[in-house]
Parts: sequence; C-alpha cells; structure tokens
Amino acid sequence: RCAGRVEVQHGGQWGTVCDDDWGLPDAAVVCRQLGCGDALAAPPGAWFGEGLGPIWLNGLRCRGTEERLVLCRHRGWRPHVCAHEEDASAVCSGGLRRAATGGPTVRLVGATGRCAGRLEIFHAGQWGTVCDDLWGLQDAAVVCRQLGCG
Repeated sequence: RCAGRVEVQHGGQWGTVCDDDWGLPDAAVVCRQLGCGDALAAPPGAWFGEGLGPIWLNGLRCRGTEERLVLCRHRGWRPHVCAHEEDASAVCSGGLRRAATGGPTVRLVGATGRCAGRLEIFHAGQWGTVCDDLWGLQDAAVVCRQLGCG
C-alpha cells in the first residue's frame, strides 16, 4: 500500500494525477497522507501501470510539508489534457526501520561496494535472502533508495 500509482477521489470518482511537474516533494505529501513514511522516489510515466477514469490533478507544486495532497498548489480539480501514460507514482519507505542494533534492515552483499549485490534482509535476529519471484525494477528502486544508493 506504500508504493504505486497515485490516485485521488473527487466528486465520488477515483482518478489519477498527471506527472507534469511531479517530484519528490509531491510524493512526500502522498506518503505522509497515507502514513507510509518518507518518500523514496517519485517515478513518472505510469511506472506502476496506467490508471482508468479522469486525470483529476495536474501541475502539482507541493512544498513537501503539506499534510494532504489537496493542500498543494495545482491547476484545479478537473479532467486534464494528459494521457494515462503520464500517471504519477510514489514509492514510500512504508515504515522501513533500522534494526535494534542501529544497522540497516537490508543490505547488498557479494559485489564490490555497498550499492550492488545480492539482497539480504535482517529479520528475527538473523540475515536471510530475498526470493526473486515477482522481483522487478520498482523493488530494486526501493532498496537502492533505502540504502542511499540513488
């Protein structure tokens, strides 16, 4: 629930947000509103697939400190001339926490440097690997952001 296409409800109907001017401050507001921690990425171009229905918001200009998306400047609540291939997305930390020892809950091992390698996660006092079933670029992006690797 803390990563995906951004959708908003207006007038009882769900619609998407255009990625024009979409950035990390906008995603930060979405993550805060959803209780999903910090924004790790603000992928453009329907990163999580194209939505259906109206594109309600365009040209969002959040400062990143707003409590809700509706408090950000935008071009008005109306269907916008924007294709669903431009639906905005957000990737939030989702409450990812550091281990009790202060170390990260995830790490990459087996390659040169800390920003490449096999993914391992710390759980119940031990390190284990993560299966690659359904693994994709979006998942890797979350890990890279969590590790501060870009």
